[in-house]
Amino acid sequence: MIDKLEFIIALSRERHFGHAAEACGVSQPTLSAGIKQLEDSFGVLLVQRGSRFQGFTPEGERVLDWARRIVGDTRAMRQEIDALKRGLAGHIRIAAIPTALAMMAMITTPYRAKHPDVSFTIWSRNSIEVLGLLENLEIDAGLTYLDNEPLGRVQTVPLYSEQYRLLTSSDSPLGNRDQVTWAEVGKVPLCLLTPDMQNRRIIEGLLRQAGADVAPTLESDSIVVLFAHVRTGRWASVMPSKLAEVLGLTEKVRTIPIVEPEVTHSIGLVVPHRNPLTPLINALVSEAKQLAPILGGDSLPEKGRGKLPAKAPVR
Repeated sequence: MIDKLEFIIALSRERHFGHAAEACGVSQPTLSAGIKQLEDSFGVLLVQRGSRFQGFTPEGERVLDWARRIVGDTRAMRQEIDALKRGLAGHIRIAAIPTALAMMAMITTPYRAKHPDVSFTIWSRNSIEVLGLLENLEIDAGLTYLDNEPLGRVQTVPLYSEQYRLLTSSDSPLGNRDQVTWAEVGKVPLCLLTPDMQNRRIIEGLLRQAGADVAPTLESDSIVVLFAHVRTGRWASVMPSKLAEVLGLTEKVRTIPIVEPEVTHSIGLVVPHRNPLTPLINALVSEAKQLAPILGGDSLPEKGRGKLPAKAPVR
C-alpha cells in the first residue's frame, strides 16, 4: 500500500505519468497499475485520465491528503527506529528563501558539530516553492517568511525579524545619510530580486505605498548577484539588515535604515505538522530554538500554524 501512495504523491508533484514513474524508479505501466489498484480498493476514480494527466478527482484529492500523512509518518517511523539502532545519522533536505540562505550556516554548523553523521542539501527557493516542497515531502524543512502569506499546515520556529536597509555606495547621493525614507529609495536605481520572490513583493508594496514607481535597473533570483553589483559602488539595493551583516560590507558600501514606514517581517524555520517529529528534524528544531534568542526571535509571535511541541529526547 505504501508504495502505491508514493505513486500518488509523485504524480501530484510531477503532473505527468512518465515523469512520476521515473521519480519512483518504476515503469509507467507499473505506476498506472498501482494507481488502478488503489482505485479498485476504494471503489472510486482517483485520477482524471485522458491522453495526459488532467488532475485528481475530489476523491483523489482526499486520498492525496491522506497519502502525504501516511507516507510522512511511515518515513518518520523508519527514521526513528534507525536512529535507535545506530544513532542520529542521515540526510536533511532544506529549502530557504534567498534572503535567508546565508543564515542557514548558523543552524547547520552547530548541528553537524553534534551529529557528524548527518549531511545536508540546501536549495534556494521562493516562499511558495518552500511550502509546496514541504507539503509534497520533497524537503524536510524550510526557512521562510512566517507572517506575510498563508503557511498552511506547518509548525514554526520564529528566528528573527527582517528589517530593511538601503545598500548603497558611500559616495552616492544618499550615501551619507543616517536613514532614508521609502519615497527616497524609490528615486534611486535599484537592483532587486525577481517578482516571484516574496521579498520583492514586500518591497514593491512599500515603494508603491510611498508613491514611488518600481522599476529596477537589474533583477536576479540570486542575492549573490545583487550583492556583487552593490559592491561595485555603482548600484543600490534593498536587503535585510542581518543578511547584509552576514555577507559583509566593504568600506565603499553603507547599509542605511529605511523608515516611513519602518517595517519588519518574521523569518523562521518551518517543518511538517507532525508529532512526533523525526529524530533528524527534532534535532534541527532544537538548534533553531537555541539560535532564536541570539537573533532576537524569542520576541516574535508564534504564527498559529501549530506551536511546536515540547522537545522529545533525540536518541
